[in-house]
Amino acid sequence: MPIVDGSIEEYMDVARSRGVEIRELEGTYSRLYEAASLISKFDGKSTIMFHVREYSYPFIANTIYSRKTLYSLLGVEDDREAYTLVTGAEKAENTMIMGGEFNSYFERIGEGIEHLPALKYYERDGGLYLTSSIIIACLQDVCNASVHRIMVAEDYAAVRVVPRQLYSLLERAGGSLRVAVVVGVDPRILLASSMNPPLGVFEIELAPTLIGSPLRLCKTPLYGLPVPCGSSMVIEGRLGPERRREGPFTDLLRLYDTVREEPVLHVESVYINRVYEPFIHAILPGGIEHMLLMGFPREAAIYNAVSRVVPNVLKVRLTQGSGMWLHAVISIRKLHEGDAKNAAFAAFAAHPSLKGVVVVDDDIDPDDMLQVEWAIATRLQAGRGLAVIPYARGSSLDPSARGGVTDKVVIDATAPLEERDKYTRPVIPHRRG
Repeated sequence: MPIVDGSIEEYMDVARSRGVEIRELEGTYSRLYEAASLISKFDGKSTIMFHVREYSYPFIANTIYSRKTLYSLLGVEDDREAYTLVTGAEKAENTMIMGGEFNSYFERIGEGIEHLPALKYYERDGGLYLTSSIIIACLQDVCNASVHRIMVAEDYAAVRVVPRQLYSLLERAGGSLRVAVVVGVDPRILLASSMNPPLGVFEIELAPTLIGSPLRLCKTPLYGLPVPCGSSMVIEGRLGPERRREGPFTDLLRLYDTVREEPVLHVESVYINRVYEPFIHAILPGGIEHMLLMGFPREAAIYNAVSRVVPNVLKVRLTQGSGMWLHAVISIRKLHEGDAKNAAFAAFAAHPSLKGVVVVDDDIDPDDMLQVEWAIATRLQAGRGLAVIPYARGSSLDPSARGGVTDKVVIDATAPLEERDKYTRPVIPHRRG
């Protein structure tokens, strides 16, 4: 099995061989809105390569522009295979290969935030943004890799750090933490870095399972942090202790996230890859790629959790209308009354940010919201099928929540088992002649 470096170039070779559409566009585009408009035009349609007027490096966007594209890159045929691969990555054998010589792959181009290739996406964004950056940090024997947006203002860069693993490491370090920021890698490494294993599991260790090959890592010169040798750009620096304003920024729901005081990134060295062409990966905030990278690992976790309480789970979908984050539709083959509510509660446990779950029978396709609405219209009786969980911890992205506390809802849109024939959907037989 060949060892890979995790570069965009290697990803493109695989993508093209598996039928992923990649378009190379002519012309140059401004980092102020024009690049974002271009990405939006091809959102959900194709991967694009293009040039930004203010930077010397090529850009790439929409690397995972559909579920079909994601499955092709993972080398799987269906949901079950994809979920099994993602949830099993944590238990798979570690095939990271240390030993790549950093100086053989990278050259230093300077220091300071002026080297950060950021774009402005929406009119009220608080600054230019890096949207695909993986922040890698190690403290004692614990390493973490997670995806964070970085806002580049006139005289500082601020990182949105949500209260998860990196936040915990930053607190343990007393508010100042040495980090490596990686920009431009195989999107399957981004997917691994978007997963949420327990603290102590290094997310980069999960990437070789998703890629299907061992992954070579290099240690950064200043802090000895492990990064994929094929990274387009590596930034070494210090996170905190200073805090500055971050935001507004457009989140998964295509709403402006709250403006907060976030840790400042002090950029000490910036390196560019000289073995592979250094593509800068731009992710459209609230676009399909953003949703899939963030939502799909949670979808897999929901499928895994629900399968433990209901034997026959047909399909799980975090809905696009909820940013693949707040709402789920789950189809099951019900064996007992009450299975639907058990399935919903398992989903809430697997993905605490969920706000609403609709459970439907196996004859309803969660990808077809007309069918889902039909099931709600014909099979739901609110008195027995609706459950409201008040004052539960939810998502910070939900603008209707108060202090992260929200009301959650379960909609059991399954037919009663004893009257199942009454709810049979008619079928027109297909006959020739």
